[in-house]
Amino acid sequence: MKVTQEKLPASQIGLEIEITPEMSQKTYDRVLQDFTRSLNVPGFRKGKVPRQVLIQRFGMNRIKAAVIEELVDTGLKEAIKQENVEALGNFQLRSSFDELIAQYTPGQALTFSAAVDVSPEVTLKQYRDFTLQAEEVKPDPERVNSVIENYRTQMATLVPIEDRPAQRGDVSVIDFKGRFTPADGEEEIEVPGGEAADFQLELEEGRFIAGFVDGIIGMNAGETKEISVTFPEDYPQEQLAGRPATFEITLKELKEKELPEVDDEFAKEASGDEFETIAEMRESLEKRFTEEAEQQTKANKEEAVLNELLNQVEADLPETMIEREVEYMVTQTAMQLQQQGIDIKRLLNKDTIPMLKERSRPDAIERIKRTLALGEVAKKESLKVEADELNNKVQELLSEFEGRDIDVDRLKSAVEEDLLKEKIMDWLTTNSTIELVPEGTLKKEEPEVDELDDDSEAEAVEVEVVE
Repeated sequence: MKVTQEKLPASQIGLEIEITPEMSQKTYDRVLQDFTRSLNVPGFRKGKVPRQVLIQRFGMNRIKAAVIEELVDTGLKEAIKQENVEALGNFQLRSSFDELIAQYTPGQALTFSAAVDVSPEVTLKQYRDFTLQAEEVKPDPERVNSVIENYRTQMATLVPIEDRPAQRGDVSVIDFKGRFTPADGEEEIEVPGGEAADFQLELEEGRFIAGFVDGIIGMNAGETKEISVTFPEDYPQEQLAGRPATFEITLKELKEKELPEVDDEFAKEASGDEFETIAEMRESLEKRFTEEAEQQTKANKEEAVLNELLNQVEADLPETMIEREVEYMVTQTAMQLQQQGIDIKRLLNKDTIPMLKERSRPDAIERIKRTLALGEVAKKESLKVEADELNNKVQELLSEFEGRDIDVDRLKSAVEEDLLKEKIMDWLTTNSTIELVPEGTLKKEEPEVDELDDDSEAEAVEVEVVE
């Protein structure tokens, strides 16, 4: 079989394929035999229908079309194998199918043209000696006190209050019932889900609809009063969004939090006996937050390098590669929504999926280019993961996952990918000059959010796939 290659835009290879007369005849005979087996004609046994009758019954063009389909499919597969073309996806027939039918004669050579997507050629204009800036993250000393205060709050004892009115920070037990006037109504109706008995509510800002907690402040146990609130404009229930409402509230009980002393006994209880003293707890928290800050600084440096590397890469991406990445990103989005308890069948449908794919396309292209650029750096600098290094990490993870059903081959592949990326990033950051600047110095543009519909849950669709 004669094959001529041609380089095309968008990382495609054009193939002009000449089908031999022998292959042309054999395929024609086989297709006719298949038609014969499927046809029942009175007076003829099945499979014994003469060719002329078969042609009259089906029509020559229909038979030739079936032959052409098989010749193109088989010829292309053999050509790809013969020419060692690493095709990525489905082919595109460049010849006119109708013209191929008109030209085709059984037993004679047939020539057609097709195109296949292949991996793109990657060019890095520069990949070392970058001069960049990245934000340095420093640990906030107050985080230690904040965590300890959170532990104190969680371990607080609730003590009944009888001699004073409610104040912020108290815990109340209330009965409440809400009513509102709908936009298209004249009489008040009950707020859907706006009624409860013995409801425990911490009197802190943001715990309920704006104005609800403020209305309880100053009440005494046993007191009943009405308060007026307004539901937020973006409230999930459309009939309540932006509507004023009245709640009748009865304060049944009032309690205040009695916080434990911050001492060694507190440290032991809060940590489940992990720490013997409060000093050990503070030291551990400080170490943790310092490591987190260092990791975030490292991530900022890597992000700066990756962004610059993206500016330096040139690659004509094939559509197959982009489509696969978009499909992967949409699938990841669907999985994340499902994990959040969102009904993905309602949010992701025939109308929203195309829009989500289109919106994901720029990110997909960027992700592909980053991956290709990193691979090119590894190739140029001969960076690779050693067998011992890979096996040690895999065994370490297997011991952690002991008792679970683990696909070792998939785990090994994922670990190798992570280790290689780590090596590449270490090389890139080591071979660049990165100035650390205070956190908040480098302004980042906020991404625009386009909702799929008016439902507030649609905001969750704006999910970014971690690389």
